[in-house]
Amino acid sequence: MGPAGRGWGRQGLCLLKRRLLLWKLVAVVFAALLFCEFLIYYFVIFRCGWPEVAAPARGGEQVPVLRAMVLADTHLLGELQGHWLDKLRREWQMERAFQTALWVLQPEVIFILGDVFDEGKWSSPQAWADDVGRFQKIFRHPAHVQLKVVAGNHDIGFHYWMSSYTVKRFEKAFSSERLFSWKGVNVAMEGDGCNICAAAEAELLEISHRLNCSQEVRDSGSCGAGQWLPPSAPILLQHYPLYRASDANCSGPDAAPPGERSIPFKERYDVLSREASQKLLWWFRPRLVLSGHTHSACEVLHGARTPELSVPSFSWRNRNNPSFIMASLTSRDYALSKCFLPQEDTVLATYCGVAGLLAVLVLAHSERLALPFLSSWMVLRTHRAR
Repeated sequence: MGPAGRGWGRQGLCLLKRRLLLWKLVAVVFAALLFCEFLIYYFVIFRCGWPEVAAPARGGEQVPVLRAMVLADTHLLGELQGHWLDKLRREWQMERAFQTALWVLQPEVIFILGDVFDEGKWSSPQAWADDVGRFQKIFRHPAHVQLKVVAGNHDIGFHYWMSSYTVKRFEKAFSSERLFSWKGVNVAMEGDGCNICAAAEAELLEISHRLNCSQEVRDSGSCGAGQWLPPSAPILLQHYPLYRASDANCSGPDAAPPGERSIPFKERYDVLSREASQKLLWWFRPRLVLSGHTHSACEVLHGARTPELSVPSFSWRNRNNPSFIMASLTSRDYALSKCFLPQEDTVLATYCGVAGLLAVLVLAHSERLALPFLSSWMVLRTHRAR
């Protein structure tokens, strides 16, 4: 073979190596995207399982168990605040996490504890319609799965700022209801804590009356002949936590940062007022309270018998380690467990590792890494020969 042929052969070999390098780089990038943007949600959520709850047989039949998924504070960004890339990223994360959880865990009902949107309190009619459409895409679910949404201050405004317009458009979009009953489980849903509103207070009192009557004798004259609810103490779902001074007694990997736990809460802003909290506990006598708003987890015992769990935010914009609650509910008992989602740090570390691997492949191809090793090997051989 002549010099010209050898030159063409070297060029062909060099071109083949470059193509192989390109395929390697594409394969590594594709594998990283597939893992970080899709598979990681399955790997993490597959480790979650429904908690076991005592469900003894009653009258020869097994007591039904309601499987509920509870999440809070999704804060879908609107048209005014937040970068478009941040919006795209966070919504993709929540969509993949939610859809994966639906497929893996197969809950029967999903509760979202308010602050579905970030700008609902002031968004225009067109922006509101766009936000609702994006919500319905992200949190789409089969027809046999029920989705119940509680109003939050970012959805309709704080109680001193809200209007009948924002409240009605939220109720129209989500078919909001105050009372939900299924499989013998009664769930009362209280949104923004607007205890100063006479209409809202009257409605809560009516629900309280129905719930209390459900646990009395059916022929009781004080309850009348209306539709009876199952005889079960209710579970209270709301956006605002009941009154507590701070998060000082909260702990766990998804609690507020240590430096923020001792900051006092403001009544009617961070938590409900003492008066509103006492009213709700007295009216409903709940066996469990689940709330959102703080974006962090906390477990509180009100009085001697009413536990409250604050559910952390479901959005990576608010937390590095979002999570949701898995609840197994019966008419008499309940069991809760927490399902953590992929941490943002893990995804970023994976991408950084992949970037380093890509750099190594490129440098190895350009023989910048091979030359130092080759030189060292030659020096070692020369030293041994002597």
